[in-house]
Amino acid sequence: MSAFICMWACFLLRISVAAAQDKTPDASVTCLVSEECHLPCTFPPAPNQSVRWFRQDVLMFSFAETHGESKTLVGRAAVYPPMIAGGNATLVLREVGLKDRGTYRCRVHTSQGEHNAKVVLKVEAPVQGLSLELSRLSGYEEMKCTVRDVFPPPRVTWATEPPTFEDLRPITRMLADKRGLYTADSRLKVLKGQPDLIYICKVTTSYGGPTWTSSLRERAITGSEGRDLTIPCFAPPYLNSPTLHWSFSNGEDPAHILTYDSRSGHSHSAPAWERHAELDGFRVPFGDGSLRLMDPEHAHHEGTYSCVFSMPYNTHTERTDVAINTPTANRSTSGQTSYWWIIGLVVAVMVLGLAAMLVYLKLRGNTAKPSSRDPEEETELNSVKDVEGESETSKRFAAGGNNGQSGLS
Repeated sequence: MSAFICMWACFLLRISVAAAQDKTPDASVTCLVSEECHLPCTFPPAPNQSVRWFRQDVLMFSFAETHGESKTLVGRAAVYPPMIAGGNATLVLREVGLKDRGTYRCRVHTSQGEHNAKVVLKVEAPVQGLSLELSRLSGYEEMKCTVRDVFPPPRVTWATEPPTFEDLRPITRMLADKRGLYTADSRLKVLKGQPDLIYICKVTTSYGGPTWTSSLRERAITGSEGRDLTIPCFAPPYLNSPTLHWSFSNGEDPAHILTYDSRSGHSHSAPAWERHAELDGFRVPFGDGSLRLMDPEHAHHEGTYSCVFSMPYNTHTERTDVAINTPTANRSTSGQTSYWWIIGLVVAVMVLGLAAMLVYLKLRGNTAKPSSRDPEEETELNSVKDVEGESETSKRFAAGGNNGQSGLS
């Protein structure tokens, strides 16, 4: 009895060892949307081969060496029979989509036994690009950050440089199309009273891919025709040795001005701008990509200038609206300034004249009023009046007495 148990134990052990030797370790494969994907399946070559591929127990492909034929049940799946003879039954999927995610099984039968492989397929659509622009379509200024055709849905965050104490409250929407790919649309209102801020949009994914960053600063400056003008452009500190690209637009398609590679030190300028645009290549590696506009003309150089610092997964854009004043406009402005200066002078003279008149009238009114006297002077005047009154009475009495005497006589 013990010998029988030992025999069965040895038999089961051999089977388990053989299965462990024949079983291919499970594999995990990550493929990109719309690209070709390879699901591995290898085995020791042996005669009488037959291969079958299943996706969640649904047969996709079969090959039987004894019949010399193969069947592809899914039009985008294929296994190459010449490779099967060498022990390679890798399944090739073309134009992979999100619906192809799942578990695949490869089963191979040969004269030496059975071989199995399990492959877990993950499908992703990584971030290919990120756009950041200033929008006024909502009735107010807002930064709009957009990333398209991504899976799984990404995470969007905002920041400013320099940092601000105000709470950033973006509105982010995730929209999926028929293929299951997401478009992320995130918007942030421009902060009032802080015109020189850099707005930074960051996009991260759950599968651990690289973080994409795009930043933008908007400004406006004014120059004069025929006078050199410096258009500022500075890279954020987190960009190291970027490539710089300058372009110009005046309502039409952007025109290339120049490109500068910080690593090689090489620059390339468009022929039309060689006499009007100049860049200090020594400052670009330190983040100063300012452009010197030489002898600008109102008709040709007024518009929007864009400088873009770029690195893998990172871009920084500065857009500057440049207005070029013409000499006629300068004279007109000077004439208007003189005109308003004259008006201001006339108004000032009228105000001073009115004030002088009011002062004169006030002084004249004070002169017409009786002056106040000192109390002693007033007493003295009253005494004089009393003496004069007594004298007048005495004269009248004397006159009366004379008249009486003449009557008696």
